[in-house]
This record gives sequence, structure tokens and C-alpha cells, in this order.
Amino acid sequence: MDFLWWTLIIVLFLLSFVGIVYPIIPSVLAIWGGFAIYQFLINSEELSWWFWISMAILTVVIIAADIIANSYFVKKYGGSKTSETIAAIATIVGSFIFPPFGILLVPFLAVLVTEFIIHKDASKSVKVGFATIIGFLGGSIAKILIQLLMIVWFILDAII
Repeated sequence: MDFLWWTLIIVLFLLSFVGIVYPIIPSVLAIWGGFAIYQFLINSEELSWWFWISMAILTVVIIAADIIANSYFVKKYGGSKTSETIAAIATIVGSFIFPPFGILLVPFLAVLVTEFIIHKDASKSVKVGFATIIGFLGGSIAKILIQLLMIVWFILDAII
């Protein structure tokens, strides 16, 4: 039975990385699902309170990194609050329209159009559109690194 649980844990960990390209899949919840399977179905005594507190903190950091990266770059290039909101919505929509490229193209185009409607400045609109892509990529890289840290930490605690 342990083989089945470990297989499910690995699938959830892999699914967490799919969630970076398809934001509708909650990456962090997939990782926590793997932790929970281990805790409740394999070994309830191995993972320490230090592990759980650290994972909770890293979860908050993942969520904050994603929000902060997108917001930072859109603001840095003069984007509006409306563009920040549109970028977030367009990222989710884009992941379904033209995967995996839609996750970059749809927010770019949506923010480009939004900024052009608001400011009537094509140059600024293009800059803010590209800032959306940079913000998404920056947030995604941060999420990948933090998720890898969480998974490696889990493996070290669970196996070693």
C-alpha cells in the first residue's frame, strides 16, 4: 500500500509544477496534499513541527512572490491597478485558450489593450504589456524554486 501512497505523493508533486503553467491547478495545495498523504497514511511521527511551520511560511512566501512579482513589474512600467487585475484574470484565461503560450500572450494582449484604452499611449501600453510577461516569469521562477525547496525538504525529513 505504501507504493500506492508514494506514487500519489510523486504525482501530486509533479502536478504542483503543472500548476505553474495552468494556474487553475493550485500548486501549493498539491504539495500539501503530498505532505498530508505521508503524514496521515504513511508515517505520522516523522515530520516535525518545525517542518510544518516552515512549510506554512514557505506557502505564504509562494503566494506573496507571485502577487508581488506581477504587481511590481506592472507598477514599475507605469501600469494601472486595472491592468494588474486584468493581468491576473488573463493569466488564468490564457492557460486554457492557447496552452502553454496563452499564459503569456493573453495577459500581454489584455494589458496592452487595457493600457491603451486608459492612456492612449501605444509605447507605454507595450511596455506595460511586456512588464506583465516579466512579472509572470519572475513569479514563476520564484514559485519553482520555493516548491523545489519544499519538496527537497520533505524528502530529507521523510526519508533521511
